[in-house]
Amino acid sequence: MKLTVVGGGSTYTPELIDGFARLRDTLPLEELVLMDPATDRLELIGALARRIFARQGHTGTITTTTDLDAAVDGADAVLLQLRVGGQAAREQDETWPLECGCVGQETTGAGGLAKALRTVPVVLDIADRVRRTNPTAWIIDFTNPVGIVTRALLQEGHKAVGLCNVAIGFQRKFAAMLGVTPSAIHLDHVGLNHLTWETGVRLGGPEGENVLPKLLSDHGDTIAADLHLPRPLLDRLGGVVPSYYLRYYYAHDEVVKELRTKPSRAAEVAEMERKLLTLYADPALDEKPDLLSKRGGAYYSEAAVDLAAGLLGGTGSPHQVVNTHNNGTLPFLPDDAVIEVQAAVTPRGPAPLPVPTVDPLYAGLMTAVTAYEDLALNAALRGGRDRVFRALLAHPLVGQYAYADALTDQLIAHNQEHLAWA
Repeated sequence: MKLTVVGGGSTYTPELIDGFARLRDTLPLEELVLMDPATDRLELIGALARRIFARQGHTGTITTTTDLDAAVDGADAVLLQLRVGGQAAREQDETWPLECGCVGQETTGAGGLAKALRTVPVVLDIADRVRRTNPTAWIIDFTNPVGIVTRALLQEGHKAVGLCNVAIGFQRKFAAMLGVTPSAIHLDHVGLNHLTWETGVRLGGPEGENVLPKLLSDHGDTIAADLHLPRPLLDRLGGVVPSYYLRYYYAHDEVVKELRTKPSRAAEVAEMERKLLTLYADPALDEKPDLLSKRGGAYYSEAAVDLAAGLLGGTGSPHQVVNTHNNGTLPFLPDDAVIEVQAAVTPRGPAPLPVPTVDPLYAGLMTAVTAYEDLALNAALRGGRDRVFRALLAHPLVGQYAYADALTDQLIAHNQEHLAWA
């Protein structure tokens, strides 16, 4: 079995390598290819990856290349983890929206739109080359904004599934609170990428006992603190746990004030990456360093291995949270919307599990953000100031025409080198 990681020079990659090594019975890889145009980082991380495999006794081969066509040739799955523009572009995404009083964040709001505009054309070009070279390969997208990118891939007919680590993070957290193994936890997880709610926490599978009321009763203060939301709000949401990204909606102005008074997350990550790359260069290092856990993407490797195993006929979990076409799962959204829900994952692809009726409190926000994502994808594919403006005007975190106008100008000014039409 061969798997290719496009963006293999990312500082995330050792987390992924560790998962492939530890879970080799779940996904028995014979060849892992790390592809990246950044040769210096690629060779550094490739060497560390081989040491991690050797330490854990994995017999698979790890190769590195800057040649995309060679990398994906014969691959059973291609995993995308890209950041077009690097941390410098992320720094901009997180700062210029604040000048208009809007959240600066790399996956939602104006910053998220900027990232989508930079990313979608690049990902589609990669996917087209994968299809020409190896049309049977699955594409697993971990590149943000996952919902919009996955929708772009599916719209063009690619064999694609989107992946996020929010659900697996909740699974691990709730399992620890309950004193059970993570595999015993099944989440009733519903929404769009980075706009999700846990409406149930079940023991043993989709039909198991829902212990979410007990979790909220016994651990509500801890859960609320982790989300940086007040406990009374958690109580008033109707027995659900929102993802931490909902704080950008439920406490927007509060978050803007915070972001204006501290360094950006991009600056923190850039400094962390510098330290990680120094650690990776140590020829004695043969395991992922503790610092990597603070980089973001917790449990990413477990989720990626599980998904790839399910798609490729391995021993992955039968039900996994993925980003895929709605196809009637949520009747208030178009069939071609990309939703993030539990699905049965097989080599035929993901099949969403039935979802109970969704409270209008959540359905309304999903509907609005789905409309924004449709407009955002149109802007990413076709370009033009008016299309960017329309997407921003539709976003619940922007909404006002004066803000949308100013943010449109800022977005284009800060991203001209990445926008062919600008």
